[in-house]
Amino acid sequence: MDFEKLTAVMRSLALEAGDVIMEIYNRPDFEVKSKSDSSPVTEADEAADALISKGLRAAFPDVALVTEEQSASHGQDVSTFLIVDPLDGTKEFIKRRGDFTVNIAYVVDGVPVRGVVYAPARERMFFTQADGTAVEEQGPFEKGTMGAVEPISVANPDNNALMVVASKSHRDQATDDYIDLYLVRDSKSAGSSLKFCLVATGEADLYPRLGRTMEWDTAAGHAVLNGAGGAVVRFDNHQPLRYGKSGFANPFFIAYAPGVELQKQ
Repeated sequence: MDFEKLTAVMRSLALEAGDVIMEIYNRPDFEVKSKSDSSPVTEADEAADALISKGLRAAFPDVALVTEEQSASHGQDVSTFLIVDPLDGTKEFIKRRGDFTVNIAYVVDGVPVRGVVYAPARERMFFTQADGTAVEEQGPFEKGTMGAVEPISVANPDNNALMVVASKSHRDQATDDYIDLYLVRDSKSAGSSLKFCLVATGEADLYPRLGRTMEWDTAAGHAVLNGAGGAVVRFDNHQPLRYGKSGFANPFFIAYAPGVELQKQ
């Protein structure tokens, strides 16, 4: 894989998809449908997916592609692949909360090694550079030219005063019970894969997810967090979260800065 090309293509496609998403987001009304699993999907999800998929297939025709909105791609048995969530945080999009992202990642042998997370309504862009390190680009963003980037790194956490981030739309009692095992200075809620990025920048130390997610929800944020020195492990055994699982479904997991002393429930 040409990682310089991959970074440029993923970044550009994320920005283009963000423009499409924001055009629909800013309309007075837009269509919302239900998928077979009862989760919502909007015309923004579908339009962004079409744009990103076309661009990735043109640039990397020999690499397997998995996307949330194309169910035919979910039956693949692959360990190295591109994976896309064209609009992560659809519920946040529908409620016009702004915490939604475009996620594009590249997985090699089950490990997300490169990724981009773009939050168009928040005007924040995180991605891995060609060498795998993670950065946040400072806007305004231009598709053909990368702007100034700032290296990001996880915090050195104080286990007596942790900052925790949790899901805005999916927080439950089990999550709260787990968070209560830690000494927490403060906690915040955020939508979509932004939670990974908040850990990656040191704005949070710990993100536990005790709920259903799919690999396209997490791969890009996971790659960014890896590039910032963080880690993502399974909740049940604290082993690294792997990708290319059957059906691309995730177990519960914990994303964290490595200085956090993980607790078992």
